[in-house]
Amino acid sequence: MKYTAEAPAVRQPAFADAEDCLLSADQSVVRGQHYFVMGLIEIPVIGSAEVLSWNVWVSLSREGFSRASDLWDRPGREAQKSHFGWLTTDLPVYPATTLNLKTRVHTRPVGVRPFVELEPTDHPLAIQQRTGISPERVREIASAVLHSGDGEQR
Repeated sequence: MKYTAEAPAVRQPAFADAEDCLLSADQSVVRGQHYFVMGLIEIPVIGSAEVLSWNVWVSLSREGFSRASDLWDRPGREAQKSHFGWLTTDLPVYPATTLNLKTRVHTRPVGVRPFVELEPTDHPLAIQQRTGISPERVREIASAVLHSGDGEQR
């Protein structure tokens, strides 16, 4: 019940060989001006201990990205304050775009992806993160993602 976006929405194939661009499993830089980290939006499944997880890209300021990078492999990094970021992954299973939703990125222990907390708005994704999602809706999302090829199940 985990789905992954391969790159931030602003990344284009032409950036693959550019010196001022980077794409790793955890971080991305576009044109030396835009900075991103991969994090998890976790949605509790109602009546279950399971969570639906979206591996998403979130933009950070240059300073936030630099701080996160400096602490990436440092034990205790989870004690740092969260970073503001903009969601830069469009999850097409929602009726309204998820691009540019406001977030807080919470660093977790080394080896665990950051937790992405959505600003509490009336967007369906933000509501689901706060209140949970039904098992039926999880099945609908899984079917939509697997049949569209828009997400990579892990």
